[in-house]
Amino acid sequence: MVVLKGIPHILSPELLYALAKMGHGDELVLADANFPTSSICAHGPKEIRADGLGIPQLLEAILKLMPLDTYVPSPAAVMDLVDSDKMKELPVPVWGTYSHILRLNSAESNLEQVERFAFYERAKKSFAVVATGETALYGNLILKKGVLSAEQLI
Repeated sequence: MVVLKGIPHILSPELLYALAKMGHGDELVLADANFPTSSICAHGPKEIRADGLGIPQLLEAILKLMPLDTYVPSPAAVMDLVDSDKMKELPVPVWGTYSHILRLNSAESNLEQVERFAFYERAKKSFAVVATGETALYGNLILKKGVLSAEQLI
């Protein structure tokens, strides 16, 4: 737990360090409990543990500190449903939660939906993968870091 003024207490020192080291265009994966985090991280990204925490609460905390990329059509992406779940019209209410949180933090674009195996490949190229306790199906989320102006750095 981090106990500093203005820093959300649920952000671990490891996650804060990763957020600070990330540059414009770097991506952070917020992985649900079913995501193969350790396997993906064997290919390069840093593995950060946030067991027991849900992605919505982490997303709110991260967006207090990290700007999202405004130079891309969508700075946030989710794993799209596989065909069998699309045919069943499986609802994914957590996507609405993510969209709401993003809108509250001035990210007006829609969530990009990335095919499952393409999502895994993109995750392998990310800066870090945060393993969470999120239990919502299709709860994985990728965030692309943006830039801060000189005025915002003061």
